[in-house]
Amino acid sequence: MNRRRFFKWLGGLALSGVAVTSYAFGIEPAFLLRVQNYKLTPPGWPSDFKLRIAALADIHAGEPYMGLARIERIVAAANALEPDLVLLLGDYAAGHRWITAKVAIKDTAAVLANLKAPLGVHAILGNHDWWDDKAAQRRRSGPCLYGQALQAAGLPVYQNDGIRLEHQGKPFWLLGLADQIAFIEGRNRFLGLDDLDATLAKVTDDAPVILMIHEPDAFTKVPARVSLTLAGHTHGGQVRLFGYSPVVPSAYGNRFAYGHVVEEDRHLIVSGGLGCSILPVRFGVPPEINLIELGA
Repeated sequence: MNRRRFFKWLGGLALSGVAVTSYAFGIEPAFLLRVQNYKLTPPGWPSDFKLRIAALADIHAGEPYMGLARIERIVAAANALEPDLVLLLGDYAAGHRWITAKVAIKDTAAVLANLKAPLGVHAILGNHDWWDDKAAQRRRSGPCLYGQALQAAGLPVYQNDGIRLEHQGKPFWLLGLADQIAFIEGRNRFLGLDDLDATLAKVTDDAPVILMIHEPDAFTKVPARVSLTLAGHTHGGQVRLFGYSPVVPSAYGNRFAYGHVVEEDRHLIVSGGLGCSILPVRFGVPPEINLIELGA
């Protein structure tokens, strides 16, 4: 290769790098939105029991990437799916410092209250919601201001708790696990509020069970009694190529990075989420709403 060709190749590589970087920081995280659809009938779920769930995870509200106008568009897109049930899987607080203006949780909650579903909108909290509440961090206990704001907007928040719902004359349980890394104890040391045994103890009959968790790592302890577990937190690694995420905030790496995971007939769906954490970058895993169709 002569010098002319070498520098032409080098210039092309540099321009490609600029284009990829611009896309990953400026386009995918800020403008794209897809609906990721899953159709399944997991063990313990009746094949004739059809239920449509819209799941929203990791909103991470904050300008310029996730302002109220964008959250309104996400709410409208979720409503257009006509779900029977809407689940919010935690992390409403901004997850990085690259924001130009904060969005108050009361304002986020007011927009999320416009979500519509016959069986209601139900929420859990994520680690960033607890980490952003400095008073709760000092107390090492709740209440969490994010949970209070959601509840004040009419959105129930589950922490090691649940509810029995009915659809098409058939009952099921919806459970929500409290966050597993709610309090920062030191570098890579956390204290959780999760109590899986107490959560499962809310179930008092043989109706099928759906479990909401924020961090997917708890799935290793979820019994087969639970038909479906839904999680967020990982954002699919935010950068994902050929089904692999180089960096995943999980002790299990790519095992629980993203998507539909089946282990020993137990089913987990990990959302790619909507916002960003640490850095406002996404590549290969655009923001998504999950539409889960059970009994399909």
